[in-house]
Formats: sequence, C-alpha cells, structure tokens
Amino acid sequence: MAATSRVFLDACRGRPVPFTPVWFMRQAGRSLPEYRALRKEGSILEVVRRPELAAEITLQPVRRYGVDAAILYSDIVVPVASIGFGVDIVPGVGPVAERRFDSPADLGRLRCLEPDEDLPWVAETVRILVGELQVPLIGFAGAPFTVASYLVEGRPSRDYVRTKALMHSDQATWFALMDRLASIAVRSLAAQVAAGAAAVQVFDSWAGALDPDDYRRFVLPATKRVIGDLEGCGVPRILFGVGTGELLGAFAETGADVVGVDWRVPLEVARRRVGPGPALQGNLDPAVCAAGWDPTRAKARAILSGVGGAPGHVFNLGHGVLPETDPAVLGRLVELVHEQTTGGGTT
Repeated sequence: MAATSRVFLDACRGRPVPFTPVWFMRQAGRSLPEYRALRKEGSILEVVRRPELAAEITLQPVRRYGVDAAILYSDIVVPVASIGFGVDIVPGVGPVAERRFDSPADLGRLRCLEPDEDLPWVAETVRILVGELQVPLIGFAGAPFTVASYLVEGRPSRDYVRTKALMHSDQATWFALMDRLASIAVRSLAAQVAAGAAAVQVFDSWAGALDPDDYRRFVLPATKRVIGDLEGCGVPRILFGVGTGELLGAFAETGADVVGVDWRVPLEVARRRVGPGPALQGNLDPAVCAAGWDPTRAKARAILSGVGGAPGHVFNLGHGVLPETDPAVLGRLVELVHEQTTGGGTT
C-alpha cells in the first residue's frame, strides 16, 4: 500500500501523518445522484447480496470526493437478517422486525453466524473492493446494544422503553442476548478482515440513550468483548455512537483504537474525557454540510483549529451524511481539510 494510502491507518494508530485523513459516515449513497440512479428500488438487503453492485456503490464516494478511506456498503442488521431472525429495512423507517425479541425463547432465533455460509457475498464484495481501491476499506458491524434495540423494540425508537425494560427486569435474558449479538458481530467483522478490510468500525449508534452507570453495567462488557476479540486481527478498531458525550470515557475502556465523537462535544473536550490513548474521529455536524459551503468551511476550520495539528485525528462528520447534502460541499470539504492540515491555503 502506497504511503499516502496509509494516512488513514496511521492516524488511527496515533502516528504522525502528512495531512489529516477524511472519510464520511454514510458516504456510500444518501446524497449522491449516481447512487440514486444505480440503487433505484428494492431493499438494501437485496443490494448487498449482489457483490458487484455493492462494490460499485462503495466506490462511488471515493471517486467523487477523494476521501482517504472507503466504508463497505451494508447495514448493521445484515448479519441477524442472514441467520433468519426476520428483519427487513423499510425505506423511510429503518430496520423493522417481523416478530420482535421479547422473551428468553427468542434467543433460539439468534443462532451462531457462519459467515462463509450466511454471508458469502460480503466477503466477495470486500475482495472486489480490495482489488479496486487505492485507499483502505473499513468493514463494520453493529454493537450489541444497538442491534438489540432494533430487535427488542421491533423498529427504530426514540425512548427505547422495551429495551430498557428488558435490561432491568430480566438480566439473565439481557446478558444472554448481549452475548449472542457480540458473537455475531465478532464473526462478521473477522470475516471482513480476513477478506481484506483494513479497519473496522463498531456502530453503537444508540448507546447515548443510556446513562453512564447503565452503560457500564449492561453494555460495556459485551462491546469490550467485541473490541477485544478483534485485537488479534491487527487492524484499527473504531467505536462510534450518537449522543455519547457522557460515555466517551467508557468507550475508551473498551480498548478501541479510535473513538468516534458526535458534533455535541468539542474534540478538545472529548480528548480530556477519552484520555491520551485512542485516536479521535469526527466531528462536524452533518446538518451544517446541508446548509452550504460557507458554514461548512467555518465549522471545519474551527474543528481543525481545536485539534491544533495533534496526531491521532481522523476528520469525519458527527453522524452520517444527510440526503439533502450537496455532494459538491463534501468534495470541497475534503480538499479544505487536506490543504489546511498540510500547511497549504484554504478555499
């Protein structure tokens, strides 16, 4: 791998880099017209089963934006869907379970994931991408809590009442569920790495619904296991959640190499909470990008100024690209971050 293509991986390891690397969560698809033309109709669960198509969608933002890493086009419920739990991704809604998890008997619906048999198309997609890409490929999976929230609630939720009720009322079932989902995440991620993924991100998107005590008691052990079991894979491990400012210290306790930070917490504050070990990733508010170039430029410069050129920073949004975003803004944003962090002028 060429030196410039290793910038993202070196930044994840906290090593000095010639410029700050950039990639965007949900960069594959969402706002790209070429994605909408290619994707058309049908469930994402159908698209990811077509390796050539999934690879092409993954490549589109790399070509357009010049980002320093690609992220596999997939979804966090793909593994549980592949083992027959009964979940689909409904356009405009998100993951919806045909029959939600609500009793110990439902543990039987979460059998061991066998990637070669259950997800052969994922490895094939990764192999295609590794042959095409000049930048690292990020594989990903959902953290146990976030995947559990979809299965227990049955669909996206704002309050996670059922999830928290199960957590507090039936701890034996809760921890068994966490264990099953941790195993599924580890097997999925390990298979992606074996096929060629150079880094992995664990999305605990909805962990911010928990207070620090509940997170440490009911969630941290399983997430720590996912991160720890992947240590031998030798790739950077990123952990990200939304609204997790109060959990950043606990995120660092998982052993993650990189802690993702959403837009609510300045990176200099996040650094104090995380400590000196992990690199940081983030954290421009995606809505600012949808507002146009001038506010995007101002916010991006402020973030980079706050980092102050310290090593161990991967520039990203504080969550995923919004569909309303003008792709030209993201392209200029990549250029600005590269130029400003290599001492060049800005646009």
